[in-house]
Amino acid sequence: MAAMKRRHFLAGCTGALLSPLGRNSATQAADTLVRPAALREGDTVGLITPAAYVSDPDRLLRARRTVEYFGLRPKFGKNVGRRAGYLGGSTVERVADLHEMFEDQAVKAVWAIRGGVGSTQLLDRIDYALMRQHPKIFIGYSDITALHLAIQKRCGLITFHGPVVVSPFSEFTETHFRRALFETKPLGSLSNPPAARRLRPQHPLRTVKPGRARGRLAGGNLSLICATMGTPFEIDTRGCLLLLEDVDEEPYSIDQMLTQLRLAGKLDGVAGILFGECSNCRPRDYKPGFESSFSVGEVIDQILGDLKVPILSGLVFGHTDDQLTIPLGVTATLDADKGELIVEEPAVS
Repeated sequence: MAAMKRRHFLAGCTGALLSPLGRNSATQAADTLVRPAALREGDTVGLITPAAYVSDPDRLLRARRTVEYFGLRPKFGKNVGRRAGYLGGSTVERVADLHEMFEDQAVKAVWAIRGGVGSTQLLDRIDYALMRQHPKIFIGYSDITALHLAIQKRCGLITFHGPVVVSPFSEFTETHFRRALFETKPLGSLSNPPAARRLRPQHPLRTVKPGRARGRLAGGNLSLICATMGTPFEIDTRGCLLLLEDVDEEPYSIDQMLTQLRLAGKLDGVAGILFGECSNCRPRDYKPGFESSFSVGEVIDQILGDLKVPILSGLVFGHTDDQLTIPLGVTATLDADKGELIVEEPAVS
């Protein structure tokens, strides 16, 4: 199920480039994690549109100003601004921008300007050897989840589930973005922003299943995790802390996708689950899917409630203005009782 925001656009490694057939025939997961270098003021950041287009000059100016605000130098991909239907260029053009940014030694990070739709089209055309030979920070969320999954599986490169360039960037988001990408120490404890009103917190957390669990961080957008199932790039959840989030999906759709993960065995062997806020995931005001519906919370309890692992719901990652930047691939501990995620090892060097 594609998220409505994506539908409406509000929103390893081998020694040489393999043919598309060769890349589809086998996965090559890396044995060890690859940590990219931390960002420093003055570094160049490559900006790309691997999914939906960004052709509005005002949005592109916003992207430039965002990068410069962090003391960084923006370098736009050659094909940024192109519009091929709902995509930011042809598949060949979008892959070319991705490759160019990883190959350019002056570029220290690669940042998706937006998500949307289309990242899955790139997966069997990417030179993952090039990425591993030139490791650098890669960041984005939503549709960019497809690229996180593929890069993790083929390269073992730590990537960052965090804001896209045109995200709103609240003060909370900015703080955690800086911590994740500019500091080499482990992130430590991550949780939701302190509540301005304890009676009605803006970002409430809920312990679905209590306990503590430790594992590597994996996951992202639920729709994209499901979209890559049955492909060489599908997620490996064994022993991991599984991150799941989405936006604008009706509860029945969340039910279908979680059930797909259950039937595919992707909930077997997980260490724990962190479910995001799932912004606007409710029956539609006009022509909802069914006359009667569950809430997303009820769906989570029904599908995940029998698992014997800690589960925390409501953590702010993904489609929310207050957004954590979470390194994927590193080891962390989930404390579902305290409502916190403790990142135990550094994500950048």
